[in-house]
Amino acid sequence: MTRFYATTPIYYANGKPHIGHAYCTTVADAATRYHQLLGEQTYFCTGTDEHGQKVQEAADQRGISPQQHVDELQATFRELWPALHTAPDQFIRTTEPRHEGVVQRALQQLWDDKLIEKRSFSGWYSTSAERFWTEKDLVDGRCPDTGQAVVWLEEANYFFLMSRFQQPLIDAIESGRMRILPANRANEVLGFLREPLLDLCISRPKSRLSWGIELPFDADFVTYVWFDALLNYVTAIGGYGAEAENAAVLGDGAASGADGLSSFETWWPKVCHFLGKDILTTHAVYWPTMLMALGLAPPRQYCVTGWWLMDDTKMSKSLGNVVDPLGLKDKYGPEVLRWFLLREMAVGQDANFSEAALVKRNNTDLANDLGNLVQRTAAIVDQHFGGQVPTLPEGRALSPLLQSAQALGRYLIGEDVPFEATASAQQVWPVDKTVDELKLHVTLADVMTLVQRLNQVLAQDQPFKTVKTDKDAAAVTIYHCLEGIRFAANLLWPAIPETAEAILTRIGWSGGILPLSKLTWGDLPAGAKVPKGGALFPRYKLEDGADAGKTADAKQKHAPIATQQDAPEVHIDNPIDYAQFMALDLRVGEVLSAEPVKKSKKLLRLQVSLGELGMRQILAGVAEHLTPAQLIGTKIQVLANLQPRKLMGMWSQGMMMLAETADGALVPMRPDGDAPAGSKIA
Repeated sequence: MTRFYATTPIYYANGKPHIGHAYCTTVADAATRYHQLLGEQTYFCTGTDEHGQKVQEAADQRGISPQQHVDELQATFRELWPALHTAPDQFIRTTEPRHEGVVQRALQQLWDDKLIEKRSFSGWYSTSAERFWTEKDLVDGRCPDTGQAVVWLEEANYFFLMSRFQQPLIDAIESGRMRILPANRANEVLGFLREPLLDLCISRPKSRLSWGIELPFDADFVTYVWFDALLNYVTAIGGYGAEAENAAVLGDGAASGADGLSSFETWWPKVCHFLGKDILTTHAVYWPTMLMALGLAPPRQYCVTGWWLMDDTKMSKSLGNVVDPLGLKDKYGPEVLRWFLLREMAVGQDANFSEAALVKRNNTDLANDLGNLVQRTAAIVDQHFGGQVPTLPEGRALSPLLQSAQALGRYLIGEDVPFEATASAQQVWPVDKTVDELKLHVTLADVMTLVQRLNQVLAQDQPFKTVKTDKDAAAVTIYHCLEGIRFAANLLWPAIPETAEAILTRIGWSGGILPLSKLTWGDLPAGAKVPKGGALFPRYKLEDGADAGKTADAKQKHAPIATQQDAPEVHIDNPIDYAQFMALDLRVGEVLSAEPVKKSKKLLRLQVSLGELGMRQILAGVAEHLTPAQLIGTKIQVLANLQPRKLMGMWSQGMMMLAETADGALVPMRPDGDAPAGSKIA
């Protein structure tokens, strides 16, 4: 059986969890669930890193022991994960005896193999980063990682001969045996390795730091916190002699062996580390060289996430801009928070956090698109089909749009079906492809394309009208919309697990979440009860006067969307409501190529990059107003979620936004500033 072993960093126990911790754990949880949908056996581990100088100093300031301090803080992490509907199989602590044993056995082997040696050393030491820096590393005389002060230290310490493994590490990355996603992070590590790799100081004298794991060959020293922490990924699955202790501590929760193999041998070849970009060097340089020195294979895969920013600034406790995920969970619910985290940030890139953006995601994706689809479909079943899944009449054809929706649902789960609207692979991908590349934000966007198409089916086929004159036609539409909802809920389960299960119940499906190999269009049983229910997702707004573009503060709260009863009288042609406007996905596009369309006086064929959304082919009716040379290399505004359509035998997959001047000329709407391709226009 194919397996997937997901790990988060073990979070440092020197403060309460923030939105960055919540994001990384949610991504790992969702990826694990998607691999379950793909039929794989999975194991998911998280935990806390509890040794080191910062922990010792924080405990001293509180007047308690380091153990008391970490006991309190680890509980805040342990309690948060189920509150966010994440389901790790194991929570590991580096102060556990089973882990200390692994660390000491690994250190002893490296000492015996003469891969550790004692040296006198001097350098600039950063307590905040818990590491030494050279003079050239410092930024304005301060730690380059944290910006905090450094002190000059001269002392004897033990060094791991990391430099010996520089070329093997380069080979592992370049060969793909150690896969780092996104690819630019692999290039970053390789760039770091162009310079000579230094040996790594892996000890601290007890005279300076006593809170750590003692070196097995010198009782006057403790282990450097990063050497200790990284080995948790091995401890958790029984490596280095931890299997018996794991079984004793975890019982049925231990990573089980299979096929007669130990759990470590079973799981390690399938490991995927989820981590933030700020700890990439420790994970992708220190860690694999340690493994190679111990005779073990380097990690198979990394998923490197970006940072959540506040007004384009990284969140940090020192700046006081850290967001509490528990507060947001209590305010909007865990599923809305999960959805926002997974949908808003492109995996590997930074993203700005604001409560306004969270509210927008909820109102547009969940309340308006998904929630309304379920509510409208179920209401028709209740009113016209006795509250039961209708029976499909024989010999009735599906409308073209309904055929397209069915094909999209089957295409997403990996069936080889013709699907014209995805003629370009850059538009929608099967789930197994985007999950393999860990582009979960793309996965969710693709599934929401199915949701949006089903809403279009209801709007075009109008079963609420046809049921009065042709009930069989309405039955065809409603049955297949229910099936589309079943597919969408199944595919959205990794992101919103409890809501997805509730949706399945609401449409009469009692079979639960299925692996994709068992998800078959047409299995929804006719006659199944479709129970009544309220709105799945309430819509929210920020309190009047709150700055919708800024970070949430104490003045912002959620409330039902206001009506327009008190709006001033003004003539508006074809008015739309706010939700309809928010459904428009406007993006910055970069025109990479442009050429005339043969036999057309008006059309130019554009190839437009939308960043992480990929390439789009857009047929724009501007040939009489603009030349290809005026467009190539420029940025334009693109309506990215317009229904694809064929023009002159070619697919147009978006719309270039234009303004018409007084003399009838068409002028491209261009983004102001240097926003990258794919940026959302709000």
